Amino acid sequence: MKIDWAALGSVFGVSLVATVGLVALFTLGIAGLSRRERAVATGAGGGTLAVTGAYVCFAACAAAVGYGIYLIMGKG
Repeated sequence: MKIDWAALGSVFGVSLVATVGLVALFTLGIAGLSRRERAVATGAGGGTLAVTGAYVCFAACAAAVGYGIYLIMGKG
């Protein structure tokens, strides 16, 4: 049995980048929601841009997970 180290390294690199990217997107979404909560608590109002950004981040995370499931299940 022969291991293709280049392919293994490529899979590792792509997995690492995808994982860090998804965690960063989710973190930005949580930060946006907490910013909105802070604005409501202080009575400042507003924060719609933060909530919209948070929803976009969560939608991108859901799309990436859906695409991953699509790839795992096969393309047809």
